[in-house]
Amino acid sequence: MALRKGFGFCTFYFIFAFLSSFSICARSEQKHSNFSADAASQWGPASATWYGDPHGAGPADNGGACGFKNVNLPPFSSMTSCGNPALFKSGKGCGACYQVKCTSHPACSGNPSTLVITDACLGGVCLDAPFHFDMSGTTFGSMAKPGLDDELRHAGKIPIQFTRVPCNYPGLNIAFHVENGSNPFYFAILIEYENGDGDLTAVDLMEGGSHGQGVWTPMRESWGAIWRLDSNHPLQGPFSVRLTTLTSGKTLVAADVIPANWKPLTTYRSVVNFSN
Repeated sequence: MALRKGFGFCTFYFIFAFLSSFSICARSEQKHSNFSADAASQWGPASATWYGDPHGAGPADNGGACGFKNVNLPPFSSMTSCGNPALFKSGKGCGACYQVKCTSHPACSGNPSTLVITDACLGGVCLDAPFHFDMSGTTFGSMAKPGLDDELRHAGKIPIQFTRVPCNYPGLNIAFHVENGSNPFYFAILIEYENGDGDLTAVDLMEGGSHGQGVWTPMRESWGAIWRLDSNHPLQGPFSVRLTTLTSGKTLVAADVIPANWKPLTTYRSVVNFSN
């Protein structure tokens, strides 16, 4: 069971992202437990599996249902996981950080590891408990005693303890990746590296030029951590972006972060971030 080599339920994230109603699933999962996945400094029970390469980041393309790219590289460094509906939250759980630990197996160290939700697990084994993490092989193995990571992965599925923790990306500010297909009438951005809550519930865009005038226009969550705006007029940069977190409702503005001559498939880094 352990060496699923990418055939875990996370593999089907793309199909579910467009065909499933995640919010209904999330509500049905949450009602089975009094523990809140957002409770600070409170440990609760969950179940855990892993998928992909034993020492990999999960998906074969190092991506996932949140839209993050190259999660095998820093700052994610393969310490990633799929979340079941109660953790993925229809995409609004993307970017949330958790600590996980295990004591139920002889190979468990009992020491906490920190992971980021970057993918979705919406069926099968991921519905076996109110909270389920389908981890990368790297994350799952990190809960083991030194030299026993393969032994722990061989267990395949284990009970764990988890708690919500603030995200921390030292030396990084919030980045905005303009998605492929963006044009003057359709604008989509992937948002990543938010310190603190790590998750977002609202994103608003302010145009420059004659259409700006201090007006914030709400963007829609397209899928995962990607937000989009469909416009009835040519959008004029530079763009300012206002972010509101899901967990605590904090608001932050990245002023003029995307220039007037923006291009698709380009990442624009801000000079701001949330404080922990």
